[in-house]
Amino acid sequence: MVMKQSGNAVFTKKMKKTHTIFLPQMLPYHSALLKAAFEGSGYHFEIMSEAAGLKEQALRYISSDSCYPTVLILGQVLQTLKSGRYSPDRIAFMEPQAGGACRAGNIYQTIIRVLGMCGQKQIPVLSLNFMGQERHPGFRITPRLLSGAIAAVCCGDLCMSLYHQTKPYEQEMGAADRALEKSYAMLAEKIRSHTGLWGKEKRKLWRSVIEIFENIPVRCVDRKMVGVTGEIYLKFSPLGNHGLERFLQEQNCRCRMGGFINYAIYVMDSAKITYAMDCRFPVLVPVFDATLAFMKRMQRELYTEVTRSGRFAAEAGFDELKKKAAGLIGESCLTGDGWLVAAEAADAIEQGCGHILIVHPFGCLVSHVCERGIVGNLRRRYPGVSIQTVEYDYDSSDTLRQSRILLGLGKERKTETVLKG
Repeated sequence: MVMKQSGNAVFTKKMKKTHTIFLPQMLPYHSALLKAAFEGSGYHFEIMSEAAGLKEQALRYISSDSCYPTVLILGQVLQTLKSGRYSPDRIAFMEPQAGGACRAGNIYQTIIRVLGMCGQKQIPVLSLNFMGQERHPGFRITPRLLSGAIAAVCCGDLCMSLYHQTKPYEQEMGAADRALEKSYAMLAEKIRSHTGLWGKEKRKLWRSVIEIFENIPVRCVDRKMVGVTGEIYLKFSPLGNHGLERFLQEQNCRCRMGGFINYAIYVMDSAKITYAMDCRFPVLVPVFDATLAFMKRMQRELYTEVTRSGRFAAEAGFDELKKKAAGLIGESCLTGDGWLVAAEAADAIEQGCGHILIVHPFGCLVSHVCERGIVGNLRRRYPGVSIQTVEYDYDSSDTLRQSRILLGLGKERKTETVLKG
């Protein structure tokens, strides 16, 4: 076994054929498609489970001062080991790293340290990042993997947006869920084989998914529109936000979340700005520019196809979104989710959301500055809109949190009516 100075086992080229890589469950609308992208590049890939009791397992090894995402992700790692389904000598873990001044940036090293405490130092831990840090000879972000992952993110955003715009209005219970599964099966096959993802075939594929949801009969009913934004893990993960989306559905609300592609572009754009400032000769700027241009073009073409349907709306593209943050927070604020949260909240309000929920971990300084700190400016720009911040922790009460959410939902009378046309 080869070890790095950090104590992390090396993921070798041979391990690509023998080992299964596990990624934390974070993006429920994207996970199946990201799995297909990695499998299409020759990796054995799985998404970790969201079993109960994760916090208890994690807190046996780390301090209770650790942030909530750290507790939940480490709990998933330990649950995977505990399940006994895979040999510890045939698995590896992968942790996404966006960088920045955030306690979650320590999750990667925390996993390595805890695996050592469990006597499992032979398990490699991979870092998924744009900057090529913590490299392993058996794992590379190739053009095929990168383009497949971007396609998976765009398709996941498409499914999430169509589902959110259909589920609250479906005539037949479960119709939107079946449409979602049908779309995943079709998209995963294309992403895994790396076919039908480019040019006219790509737009045809997106159109097929849109038509699946268009054919669902919907009813004329009023639903409060609730925009959800905030810290990226808690925003998307039902495990982290305690099933917030399901709770809103039970309150007869329509949930709206900004897509993950805008976050991916934000991270890449922020990395480019930081790199250009730190390097005397920033030779990699053209690489950043080419990748950003590719991602923005994919996003632009996707949103154009959605709006052509006439029934569904698309969120603002990255460049337009960035303009919406002006006057709310400086665009040079790149710490954590930076200006993106303010921009997503503004976009949701301008598209009809009368309620905004900004979610973040308890005790997260970055969130207090970049998320709670923008509430005053948002309320001044959009008077009459209910804007609430919602904190999550491993030992806080769901009842109190839900009461706070319900209090906010009761203040605004704006609703949306949708009728099958």
